[in-house]
Amino acid sequence: MVQSDLDRQIEQLRRCEIISEAEVNDLCNKAREIFIEESNIQCVDAPVTICGDIHGQFYDLMELFAVGNDCPETNYLFMGDFVDRGFYSVETFLLLLALKVRYPDRITLIRGNHESRQITQVYGFYDECMRKYGSANVWRNCCDVFDYLSLAAIIDNHVFCVHGGLSPAINTVDQIRTIDRKQEVPHEGAMCDLLWSDPEDIEMWGISPRGAGYLFGSKVTESFLHVNNLTLIARAHQLVMEGYKLMFNDQCVTVWSAPNYCYRCGNVAAILELDENLRSTYKIFKAAPQEARGMPAKTPAPDYFL
Repeated sequence: MVQSDLDRQIEQLRRCEIISEAEVNDLCNKAREIFIEESNIQCVDAPVTICGDIHGQFYDLMELFAVGNDCPETNYLFMGDFVDRGFYSVETFLLLLALKVRYPDRITLIRGNHESRQITQVYGFYDECMRKYGSANVWRNCCDVFDYLSLAAIIDNHVFCVHGGLSPAINTVDQIRTIDRKQEVPHEGAMCDLLWSDPEDIEMWGISPRGAGYLFGSKVTESFLHVNNLTLIARAHQLVMEGYKLMFNDQCVTVWSAPNYCYRCGNVAAILELDENLRSTYKIFKAAPQEARGMPAKTPAPDYFL
């Protein structure tokens, strides 16, 4: 892929304009070549800006870049759930993918529970690909890329970043390295738990109301951090009205980056900036103003856990 072509595609996608099916095919092939070289747990250097769920809210992603600065100026880590629910999953995911191919060392993308064939057929991404391209080819290509995304990231050996949370099947980060990640997200087991679990005000483990993953408590978190010589778990996956939420004596933080989620929740969003000494700064931002948005083609996908 010629760099000038890639730059043109990035500019096109930044205007919320789709690229051709052939270009998507090339982009996905190139992205897979990059992701296949990445580990199940990608090592990331600080300074870095950590982002939570985006869910196809393209114009709010533009607000995020306005607040956090553009890539490659800022080193970004996105913790999954790029697609579904919002009106612009195609443009959102393809822009992040194009940035990854163009600046592979300045943006890290890890997998969320919505980066899945089964989930995207229910919550909007599949239908959006069909509507915008007239076939399932783009959806298929993107789903193949999903299978190659890392399951977690560790920043400077201290901050563990994952979409959902912990698993009773995993005590050490080395156990995560042994998972065969190149598959559809399973319904149970360690890989499923990493993408589906949530922190809860309990000590140990609980049953998740989501029907997948677990609820994990303060002692589980403390033990995981201690055993792996880590200081913080950063995760996404749950709507937080204030944009971020610290738990367990500030040992676990949820970062949520989709403001006014589903265009009706009224929440603010946040990104977490870590400087070279891993000092935290949370930046809060609101949804893009109405006049900055294009007209969507249809209503968002159905609810499940908001």
